[in-house]
Amino acid sequence: MIRTMLTLLLVLFALPAMAQTAPAPAPNPRVAIDTSAGRFVVEVYLDKAPISAKNFLRYVDAKRLDGISFYRTVKVADRFGFVQFGVQNAPAKMFPAIRHEPTSVTGIKHLDGTLSLPRLAPGSARGEFTIMVGDQPSFDADPSKPGDNLGYAAFARVVEGMDVVVKIMDAPTSPSKTLQGSFKGEVPEAAVKVISARRLPG
Repeated sequence: MIRTMLTLLLVLFALPAMAQTAPAPAPNPRVAIDTSAGRFVVEVYLDKAPISAKNFLRYVDAKRLDGISFYRTVKVADRFGFVQFGVQNAPAKMFPAIRHEPTSVTGIKHLDGTLSLPRLAPGSARGEFTIMVGDQPSFDADPSKPGDNLGYAAFARVVEGMDVVVKIMDAPTSPSKTLQGSFKGEVPEAAVKVISARRLPG
C-alpha cells in the first residue's frame, strides 16, 4: 500500500515537468546554391520571416532557380555592395507577389551575407533576390524617414561560401550593357549561372 502511494506521488510530481517540456523547434532549412563560380549555402529564416522565406523556398523546390543568372552586381567599395539574381520577371517562372515583411517586424537586419527581396512598391516582390556584401543598414526599414520607409524584406543569410559571393561581385561589369534599359554599368560581362539550388537534408 505504501509503495503504491509513493509510486503515485512520484508520477504526480513528474507530470508538471513533462507538461513543461516542449518539443524543440525545427531547425531553419539550408539551401545549397551551386553556381559556375562555386557553391554557397544559405540559412533560410522560416522562424523570423515566414512569408519571404517560404517564397524563396517555393522557387527552390520548384527548381525555378536552376539555370538563372546573377545579372546585376553593384560594387561601391572593396567588399561592399550587392549582387542580384533571379528569374528576371520571366512569366513562366514567376509566382504571385507576396506581402512585404519589413525588418522592423522580422528583426533580420541587412548584414554581410543577408539575402533580401528587391521590390518596387511594398508587396510587389516575387522571384528576384539580392545578397548583401558588407553591412547595409540603408536597406532596413526606418519609420523615421518620410514616404516609403519600409525597406526591403530580409529572409536568409549566407552561412558557407561567402567568398564565392564576393567573387561574383568582383567580376568585371560592362560599361555599356543594360537590362531593358536599366542597370547600366552594373551588368556582368560574363554572367555567373546558377547550376542548381537545393535544400540540404537535416
